[in-house]
Amino acid sequence: MKLKIDINCDLGESYGAFKVGDDPEIMPHITSANIACGFHAGDPMAMAQTVALAKKHRVAIGAHPSFPDLIGFGRREMQLTREEVKNYIIYQVSALQGFAEAAHLTLQHVKPHGALYNMAAKDEELARAIVDGIKTLNPNLIVFAQPKSALAKAAAKARLHVAYEFFADRNYNPDGSLVSRKKPTASIQNPQKMVERAVNAITNRNVLTVNGEAVKLGEVHTICVHSDNPAAVKLARALHKGLEKAGIEVKPVGSFI
Repeated sequence: MKLKIDINCDLGESYGAFKVGDDPEIMPHITSANIACGFHAGDPMAMAQTVALAKKHRVAIGAHPSFPDLIGFGRREMQLTREEVKNYIIYQVSALQGFAEAAHLTLQHVKPHGALYNMAAKDEELARAIVDGIKTLNPNLIVFAQPKSALAKAAAKARLHVAYEFFADRNYNPDGSLVSRKKPTASIQNPQKMVERAVNAITNRNVLTVNGEAVKLGEVHTICVHSDNPAAVKLARALHKGLEKAGIEVKPVGSFI
């Protein structure tokens, strides 16, 4: 059976007069778009425009909810109650769902952003709160999460579909976590290296860490490229072509899990 993979990217992160990323140039090379919902980035105009752009390129859309941290771009940790997290998820996903319905589209997935995503990888209570919000709103949504993470386990326990995610443009620590963005080794800028890592993650189900150690990932369904990476367009284009050249079919994750 031919291997299949989804390529996702965080988009719609411009806000008012502030432009972030090059969504029109990235969109043709991905199959799923994680669209900011206003808490860390994005606004109603950006959401509508990104949904329309995704529709034009037949890219599946998903919500990219965050902690309420516009100034910190959602990358600062926050301590919230389980009820707050659940309602923040419902609020943000509902907003994007409205724009999707207006465009006659259906949401495919939810991928938490930044600190919310990273904390939910280890914090079981936070992971359950996120899953509660998603399931309450729409149990058919796919949850994007790192393999073996608390979020992946909570989603599976709630009987939601889970897409296991690999970060092609980020380096990993030996414990399987991502290298902090504060460190110069956090991001990968070389397209060839990124493609090699992605193919290895899909076929061998592991990743080489910054220390050169191989860490087991398990099955991978979707690969992320960050739009705020300076080389994002070049990386997304190279990744799509490289995966197809390796005989891996690139398509929206909702079509094969």
